[in-house]
Amino acid sequence: METSSPSPQPEMEQNQAEDLHLRHVEKDVLIPKIMREKARERCSDQVQDFTKCCKDSGFLMVVKCRKENSALKECLTAHYQNPDFYEECKMEYLKEREEFRRTGIRSKNRLQKLPTSM
Repeated sequence: METSSPSPQPEMEQNQAEDLHLRHVEKDVLIPKIMREKARERCSDQVQDFTKCCKDSGFLMVVKCRKENSALKECLTAHYQNPDFYEECKMEYLKEREEFRRTGIRSKNRLQKLPTSM
């Protein structure tokens, strides 16, 4: 009776499935955080308009900046509710997670420049 070692194929498929599995905190906290950051970048005009209005209006901003606030909310909500945008952010997160697991260095730390003089 000859025993053969299991083929590496099922192990590779299991590793790939584990790599795409998201924990609760990843789905509900980390990916939405990326979505918020990217949505703010994409809605930068509305963010700037709302910020300027708030600075100019002082305490009356609640009343005076309703139009700018509504435009900002509308822009952000459109991104948050877009399934393609969620998938884009999810794939970005998975790529960063894979890189971290491979190198042990967070992507934001890796992108920072080292000081040139000590």
